Formats: sequence, structure tokens, C-alpha cells
Amino acid sequence: MKLLTLPGVFAPISDSWMLAEAIREENIGPGSLALDVCTGSGVLALTAAACGATTTAVDVSRRALLTVKLNARRSGVRVRTRRGRTFAPVAGERFDLIVSNPPYVPSPRPDVPRRGPSRAWEAGHDGRIVLDNLCDQAPEHLRPSGTLLLVHSSLIGTDTTVNRLEQAGLTEVEVRSRRRGPLGPLMRAQQQAGTIPADIDEEEVVIIRAKADRS
Repeated sequence: MKLLTLPGVFAPISDSWMLAEAIREENIGPGSLALDVCTGSGVLALTAAACGATTTAVDVSRRALLTVKLNARRSGVRVRTRRGRTFAPVAGERFDLIVSNPPYVPSPRPDVPRRGPSRAWEAGHDGRIVLDNLCDQAPEHLRPSGTLLLVHSSLIGTDTTVNRLEQAGLTEVEVRSRRRGPLGPLMRAQQQAGTIPADIDEEEVVIIRAKADRS
């Protein structure tokens, strides 16, 4: 998949491609509804649409949503775009599949940036501001037996995410896949800023899968 990314829009890296691969392994197709939260370039939304799902992409960035529209046109698929934070633009809607590669890089600032490209990766001191919101609200936006797929770094707490999803009422919560490697440039930059301990050289990128109850 060849993607165009407008200036200021975060180009997909290995974690996005990992999650795209997991989407293809799900049982989605015509008649399925998919949602990509924090869509960025739209790679995950396009992957779901290419599988046949009716797909919605959400992001706070206007440039990101324009990028999604351009990439959808280039790929010959249709993706509905909505601007806003996490689930606010799709209030009252439910989906068979929700996917997200949210901002998860720990930051010296306690909140998320309001503007600029760093909105795509900075997520507060612990890197969990957006992720925790996704975990807590996902159940009310999943259809019965719907699936949630999330990707993030082990540095912000894999077990924390699993426990939070279970507490939110999702079932069959599991780490679907893991890939270990050296810290990427964004994590290295925060390490130099003192947000991440200096003795950490590697991280695991994990995909976490959870299911909604059948009823």
C-alpha cells in the first residue's frame, strides 16, 4: 500500500503496519462496520475498507483527515471521515471492529498537545491519556461480539491495558502479538528529555485484542 502523507501528518511506521496485518486476520467484510480512531495517514482505515468493511476514520487533525480522503481515492475505497477526539464524533454509533494506533509516547508535559505534529505521538507523562480513554469507552461503541485492536509500546504498561479493558467489561483480552526491538527515535527523544529511564534500550510493540460480550 502506497500512502501519501501531507506535511504535518505522521507517516505510518512499523507499529501501524503490524496492526494492519492484524486487521486482515479478522473476520470483517461487506456488512461489517469498522472504526479507526486516531487515524493519521489512514493506513488502518484503508486496510479495513479494503477488506470490505464500511469504515469511519476519526482524528483531531484536519490535515490527517484530508490525507485519509486522498489516500482512499488513490486506493479506490471509501472511508467516512469525522473530526474530533476519540469517540466524540461517533457518539451513539457501534462497530464490529475498532482499531487504534493512538498517541502513546510519554512526554514531559502532563497533557496532550493542542496543535502541531506532536499530537500524533505525545500522550502525557505516562503516555496513557488517549489510550485509557479508548479502553474505557470502547465497550459502548462495539456491537455484540465486536473486536477491539490496539497497538502500543510495552513501556507504557501492557498489563495495565489488559486489566483496564477487562475492568471496562471486555472479554477474551489478550496480547495478540509482540515484536521486540530497539527504542525508536520518538522514544529516544523522550529519553533524552528525561521522561524515559536512561537504562532502557529496547521495547516491545504489542497488539492487544479484546472482544465485546455477545449479548
